[in-house]
Amino acid sequence: MKSRINSIDLTRGVVMVLMALDHVRMYFAHGTWYADPTDLATTTPALFFTRWITHFCAPVFVLLAGTSAYLHGTKKTDKKDLSRFLFTRGLWLVLVELAIVTFAWTFDITYSFIILQVIWAIGISMIVLAALVYLPNMAILVIGLMLVFGHNLLDPVSVNGANINDLLWYALHQQYFLILNSNRIVNFVYPVLPWIGLMALGYLLGIFYEQGFDPTARRKWLLLCGTGLTLLFFILRGFNMYGEPNLWHAQRWAIISVMSFLNVTKYPPSLHFLLMTIGPALIFLALAESIEYRVAKPVLTFGRVPLFFYISHLFLIHLLAMAFLVTTGRDWSEYVLSAQSIRSGRLSNFGLDLAGVYLVWISVIASLYPLCRWYQKYKENNPWKWWLSYL
Repeated sequence: MKSRINSIDLTRGVVMVLMALDHVRMYFAHGTWYADPTDLATTTPALFFTRWITHFCAPVFVLLAGTSAYLHGTKKTDKKDLSRFLFTRGLWLVLVELAIVTFAWTFDITYSFIILQVIWAIGISMIVLAALVYLPNMAILVIGLMLVFGHNLLDPVSVNGANINDLLWYALHQQYFLILNSNRIVNFVYPVLPWIGLMALGYLLGIFYEQGFDPTARRKWLLLCGTGLTLLFFILRGFNMYGEPNLWHAQRWAIISVMSFLNVTKYPPSLHFLLMTIGPALIFLALAESIEYRVAKPVLTFGRVPLFFYISHLFLIHLLAMAFLVTTGRDWSEYVLSAQSIRSGRLSNFGLDLAGVYLVWISVIASLYPLCRWYQKYKENNPWKWWLSYL
């Protein structure tokens, strides 16, 4: 079996751990379902930066999913085999989002509140990548750059209906909380167009990790690209240039000015958002090759079983939130997030302060490590079981 690439697993593991922090915040922070931690009028610096650091999760997750697709293709006999794998895995991930992940978020057996998030975006992006892999690498590069750098040109296009064209636009480029009726909601959190472009670029990133590619040259390329993207972010953002609908402004306090500068759009991810996150991520990928991996073993484990970790941590966090709800004298069913309950605002007076959120987060990570370690070993000891590649 082809050995894994530790720097990729470590980077993925870091963002998985950070992702868990964001999700613990959502379930445990006071009133979090009805408050925006990036709203400068109501947030605090500690809450803002707790949210901001987790912005790196989805872009890195999507980018490295593309890289893993390329590396998986090096083990296939031809493009047709790779395309078939990407297509079927993409469909599987969309199904996982709809059937498993949505339930993990809501615990609503009626599925009245459908949430289309990062697993959905990765699934759709993989389905598109299944077609793109037949193209020359230069064509994939052009398409990826066009989608990442050009999708903000579509920002003025906005709809608010429920016909088939509107639904397609929500799926492609407009975040929308679609209320079909009092008993049915579909939340288009991750419009897929820029994520498709990012996965395409992540696919080409895999070239740097092919066997025989000079490690020194790879690190130089990663540092060069990462530094260039980060500098481009500071230039575009500093002058409020193209690529971000939310302009920043100097504030009375320096820390609030910094928060305004970093407060970029995630849904869908603006060009500024992607530059801000992917640039430093590439730098981290380069530096990760020099890290002592024995010290980072737990994080590596999470990075090697990302989907298993993702699903497990959602169920655990949700169950813990229900248990905590009961300890406060309330009914556990309040944390069944149906279409009606999420609109009721009944959880707006529930939750912990930020210190409590961090304690729960540490507990979740510590609890998940033995389970993820067991599953990692199971995968390593059963490489012939094809279905494991889907989980």
